[in-house]
Amino acid sequence: MPERNNVSDDLDLRDRVAIVTGAAQGIGRATAELLSLRGARVVVNDVSEVAIVTVRAINRAGGSAISAIGDVTDATAIERVVATALSAFSRIDILVNNAGILRATRLPDISESEWNLVVDSNLKSAFLCSQAVLPHFIQQRFGRIINLSSSAGKSVSTLGGVHYTAAKAGVLGLTRAFAKEMARHNILVNAVCPGLVNTAMVQANTCAEQLEGFVRNFPISRMCSPAEVAELICFLASSKANYITGAALDINGGDLMI
Repeated sequence: MPERNNVSDDLDLRDRVAIVTGAAQGIGRATAELLSLRGARVVVNDVSEVAIVTVRAINRAGGSAISAIGDVTDATAIERVVATALSAFSRIDILVNNAGILRATRLPDISESEWNLVVDSNLKSAFLCSQAVLPHFIQQRFGRIINLSSSAGKSVSTLGGVHYTAAKAGVLGLTRAFAKEMARHNILVNAVCPGLVNTAMVQANTCAEQLEGFVRNFPISRMCSPAEVAELICFLASSKANYITGAALDINGGDLMI
């Protein structure tokens, strides 16, 4: 994890509390760590106890983080995550709906159970988590929700099946609808749409030769790093983004241009 350093006032997230779902690794972990470097106290959620590794890294670097293990496709589990955050820090200001899974199964072979798993993990989880924090955001008249969609949400997934593309497109619709309804409460809702990011999830669903072929054709001919996506997420959580809501911001090396 990078060393803690000073940041400009409009990127400073001191006194803010953030929940990051799916934060045991990849984009979620990078986001939790960067939010902490910007001064936020962080609730690290994941279905896996590996989330504790992220918490330890943040606390070793001088930040303040706790873990909240729970399956974010389950409303009862989400209630426990929110209760854990409020018990530890007395407030919630930022929600990063990062949790999700990728499956590369082709359309004829997708079972109903796999469809439900992918859609629930990527879309239902964002709805349930957002709904769970809304009472607190409305009461304090402040909230920032950043949803992880994908280039797949605007086009078709490079690696994932139709269920992944459908779920990520759904995240964009959810983002716009929540943003329109919640703006009067000073709750801003935006989406981030990464292309191919160098994560374990991507590596598990392809091979090095295939990735090299994709990257060779990108205008910026490399994969994105989790840290680069985290920078965009933290920008949307900061005061620099106070007039942005309902947006879907691309970070894909230009791959939607081709």
